[in-house]
Amino acid sequence: MDAEKEKQANEMPRSNSLTQAQFLLWKRQKDADSSARKAEATRKREEDIAAGTVQMNGRELFLHEPWVFDNNQY
Repeated sequence: MDAEKEKQANEMPRSNSLTQAQFLLWKRQKDADSSARKAEATRKREEDIAAGTVQMNGRELFLHEPWVFDNNQY
């Protein structure tokens, strides 16, 4: 029975042609979704930093608390 299904699948012509317009539409949607996810993650990270629930990396610390890097005190 499995052999019959494989035979039918091989005999059926596949129509996977994709036009350039379809590809570009898909690509724009994918990029928009990716940008939205990235923006949401950044927004959540900023909220967590403001709340003090996550540890900041060096760049974030420099941007939010630049007085830490002031060497004039020494």
